[in-house]
Amino acid sequence: MRGLGWTTAGAFLLVIAEITVFVLVARWIGWGWAILLGLATMALGGMLIKREGVRAWRRFRTAVNEGRPAGGEVSDGLTGLLGALLLIVPGFITDAAGLLLLVPPVRAFTGRQVRRVAERRISPAAAGDLFGPRVVRAERHDTPTTSGETPAGDVVEGEIVDPHPHQR
Repeated sequence: MRGLGWTTAGAFLLVIAEITVFVLVARWIGWGWAILLGLATMALGGMLIKREGVRAWRRFRTAVNEGRPAGGEVSDGLTGLLGALLLIVPGFITDAAGLLLLVPPVRAFTGRQVRRVAERRISPAAAGDLFGPRVVRAERHDTPTTSGETPAGDVVEGEIVDPHPHQR
């Protein structure tokens, strides 16, 4: 219930901020132009949501057909769809956020963040299936036990590394 309270408070503050920004923009460029600009960004968002949805679906299907993990395409597609959806929502703050999500470097960064959140919230096996196998750097150690004997097998210590940080 605590998270719902923060979400409600955040939505309420966003509405107040959107109204404030709209009034400021309307005073600066005129009410008619402000309304026209708001309608134009909503129309742009409507066109982009279809384009981004089709693009995301095609990239997802291509990855699946090629047998590649489709997680990268899914996170990038979600980021593009969110950007287009934010353009549809009335308000200049959400429009600015939506336009930023459509800029390639911001979109790539946000897609990586979506991937990281997804990897933390799902099981490692599901993350491997969705985003591909993890690369592990490991070292073998013959570590004696507390009794001084070497264990039957080798002890492996390692860390997960990102071999291609630019591809996320």
